[in-house]
Amino acid sequence: MTDKTSGLTYSSSGVDIDAGNRLVDLIKPMVRATARAGADAEIGGFGGLFDLKAAGFKDPVLVAATDGVGTKVKIAIETGVHGGIGIDLVAMSVNDLVVQGAEPLFFLDYFACGKLDPEATAAIVAGVAEGCRESGCALIGGETAEMPGLYKDGDYDLAGFAVGAAERGTLLPHKDIAPGDAVIGLASSGVHSNGFSLVRKVVEKSGLAFGDAAPFAPVMTLGGALLAPTKLYVKSCLRAIRETGAIKGLAHITGGGFTDNIPRVLPKHLGVRIALPQVPVLPVFKWLAAEGGIAELELLRTFNCGIGMVAIVRPDAVEAVTGILKEAGESVVTLGEVVAATSDERVVYNGHLDLAL
Repeated sequence: MTDKTSGLTYSSSGVDIDAGNRLVDLIKPMVRATARAGADAEIGGFGGLFDLKAAGFKDPVLVAATDGVGTKVKIAIETGVHGGIGIDLVAMSVNDLVVQGAEPLFFLDYFACGKLDPEATAAIVAGVAEGCRESGCALIGGETAEMPGLYKDGDYDLAGFAVGAAERGTLLPHKDIAPGDAVIGLASSGVHSNGFSLVRKVVEKSGLAFGDAAPFAPVMTLGGALLAPTKLYVKSCLRAIRETGAIKGLAHITGGGFTDNIPRVLPKHLGVRIALPQVPVLPVFKWLAAEGGIAELELLRTFNCGIGMVAIVRPDAVEAVTGILKEAGESVVTLGEVVAATSDERVVYNGHLDLAL
């Protein structure tokens, strides 16, 4: 075979295999730290393995979820602050598993970029590993794709895939949700990972840079405040589900807010009545509403407004469920109750959000 030393190489086309191998070496200890019963969390093979029997399941139903973090990555790229994005990625999928009563078992990620920066990418994977540890699931595999020409240098996107399980007959929501059931809310940690196309428009309108002090949190930069990682609700909600048996349904408040997400766990003939003054509106949402001139109903359908998870609870068990959630570190408020749906508007709002700065 003739060795054409002047010929093209994969590296000259923009893909650095050595950088990929260096990344794997950097992240192996992080991945290994997510090991749990059923998985050793070792990477490097062609597929990840999980043993349901070793995890303690007898007659499991598998539940799968996938998501990304949307244009929040643009702020991470512009600020160079990447670690929290990995937590966001895990949270967006595992929070969707727990609303179905499932325990997250394992997670895989997909990372695509224009030019691989092993150190920056390792920071993202470190966040993924942290999110997995906090949720009790193993990071058993992933894919890194370097695609020059499709992504600019410095740009990236990522997606996550989570699989969980629940014993047959224990999945949520329950079929016995009825008028009079209580609706309680678990506080969010910030904007989480939805609505960032609108967030970035508001920032642009404000004339502020991401490195400027946040008007709603002056001890932080605007970029740092907006990048607060999505809250993980897995352990607290699983504990409340298992110890009380009184949670009939859960709704993860993501894109669509209260308006679109709560009806997803209700029978077609039911809705909820929400007392908006009870919502603990975070300062970031007050600033977004004021700076962007965002109407209240638009705010409620775009953002979590301060409530990242909603639970439908048997009315005689509200105190017990609330107590366990608070012991697990959650801030909990009573928002309203389940009612008969009298129209297509299945989420009825009473009063108004406290948007005073």
